[in-house]
Amino acid sequence: MPSVAPATSRTTRTITKPTEHPPAGVHSLWRLRGYLRPHVPALVTMLVAALATVGISLAIPLVARAIIDGPIQDGDRDAVLPLGLLALGLGVVEAFLIWLRRWVQSNAVLGLETAVRSDLYERLQQLPMAFHGYWQSGQLLSRVTTDLASIRRFAGFGMLFLVINVTQLTVVTIVLLNMYLPLGLVVAAAAVPIVWLSMRFEKRYVVVSRRVQDEQGDLATLAEEGAVGIRVIKSFGRAAHVSEQYDAAARKLYATSMDKVRLSARFWSFLEVIPNLAVVVVLLVGALGVGRGDLSAGTLVAFILLLLSLVWPVASLGVILAMAQEAMTAAARVLEIFDTEPAIVSGSRTLENPRGHLRFEHVDFAFPDADDPDRPGEPVLRDVNLDVAPGETVAVVGATGSGKTTLTALVPRLYDVTGGRVTIDGVDVRDLALPDLRRIVATAFEEPTLFSMSARENVTLGRADATEEEVLDALDVAQAGFVHELPWGLDTRIGEQGMALSGGQRQRLALARAVLAGPRVLVLDDTLSALDVHTEKLVEAALRRVLADATGIVVAHRASTVLLADKVALLQDGTITHVGRHSELLATVPAYRDLLAADATEEVPA
Repeated sequence: MPSVAPATSRTTRTITKPTEHPPAGVHSLWRLRGYLRPHVPALVTMLVAALATVGISLAIPLVARAIIDGPIQDGDRDAVLPLGLLALGLGVVEAFLIWLRRWVQSNAVLGLETAVRSDLYERLQQLPMAFHGYWQSGQLLSRVTTDLASIRRFAGFGMLFLVINVTQLTVVTIVLLNMYLPLGLVVAAAAVPIVWLSMRFEKRYVVVSRRVQDEQGDLATLAEEGAVGIRVIKSFGRAAHVSEQYDAAARKLYATSMDKVRLSARFWSFLEVIPNLAVVVVLLVGALGVGRGDLSAGTLVAFILLLLSLVWPVASLGVILAMAQEAMTAAARVLEIFDTEPAIVSGSRTLENPRGHLRFEHVDFAFPDADDPDRPGEPVLRDVNLDVAPGETVAVVGATGSGKTTLTALVPRLYDVTGGRVTIDGVDVRDLALPDLRRIVATAFEEPTLFSMSARENVTLGRADATEEEVLDALDVAQAGFVHELPWGLDTRIGEQGMALSGGQRQRLALARAVLAGPRVLVLDDTLSALDVHTEKLVEAALRRVLADATGIVVAHRASTVLLADKVALLQDGTITHVGRHSELLATVPAYRDLLAADATEEVPA
């Protein structure tokens, strides 16, 4: 699995963008072999049972030959029963071995899929915001669901039967050559076009299979966006437009899937024809051989039975090869995520009794370049310096797009600085263990994310051990008492993305979540923007009590929000140009006055 960089690393790691057609091959599946190691005993049992089944399937036709050429030909009825019981016993053992193989196989394969899925989800949680910014959510969803299912199907069926069928084809062909050389050569000759066609099929199928899987991811993205953004779609009357986009993507996927089906159909049809032609030739040549006395009737019957046992391995070859190609493509797509090194690596230091002294020291930041993620793009922040003492609150004010949200995202390390450093109590945040840092820092975002769980679970997301009294206090601070009016109170499931709630209600629940975490540094990213004036005043009054015991950074657009802060930092062109009290900046800095012109006349407390 990908290694993790040392905690002291200051290097910005590679953020891999999704590629059109990454290499897919056996090496992609082979690199996932670590997941098979815990299941080696089960895999060995499966293989032994499968090979024993092949051996029994070979033995039954030979018993049939012995019955025909022996007791039946000699008229010895007493000898028929033992041989018949032997054939029956072999059939029962074969059935038992098939059951055993499938039972062991199901447990092993489902365990494999569960392990890969868990590690893949964990990997997605480790990867930084820049990674998720490049990748469509539907593509990630496709890899976690569809691609893992493809790997599971091949690991549980295709891989095993590929070994079994190749073994059976090889062994049966050798047996047939020894039984009667002319008929054995007919069977061996039939393998030549199969091998040639399989090689051609593999090269073309891998390309079309990758296209189908990528287009499934694109379609999943459109479906997810349509569900999440349903209110916007309906409010603007764009349902028809969005439906057309989805239909176009669905038609594109349909066309590519039909190309895949046509390619598979031609291949599988050819594979069905070859064994049937071989059976016809064997019957003809075998009948002539029996007539000339070159082989016995029992041998011909055994030969035909053995030949018929090859029909399934040959006919299934197309299915197995297609399954293998899909699995290899899926493995390559999954490994794209595993191979992406986290740009943000956890440090090792912890702060036992953090005071919350926050400093930005000559901070620079730039997002990765859109065309080359290994290089930074245009700077968003330049030489930012800011000192926030423990228990002090600073309001960050600036025009839209000036970098306020980016600045606050550097504190909990949603992004890492590209120059300078951010410190808490004199310790670079990059040296702190991420769980400890995010225990110290809590953030409430302007666009809050709520999950499809109860209101209580959403509020306690950052602190699962909170008492009932602490939960109620946090709800009181955020003026989120509306939750008690829900059908089941705090235990009401609020639905995906909290769409059943208003924007202001979602913001208040998110604020309660941040307050409940009890952080030393509280970041409020324009958290009150969706509140009405009356509710905003109540929330601000309660927040003053909370901010009195914590270091606060408040992204503000309103003068009323600015008044929560002890001082104001004006962010212009990616850097902080002025720091001071609201009244001072209002009187001396025209740019600040213009930003808050609508609220400039509001009374300022002494």
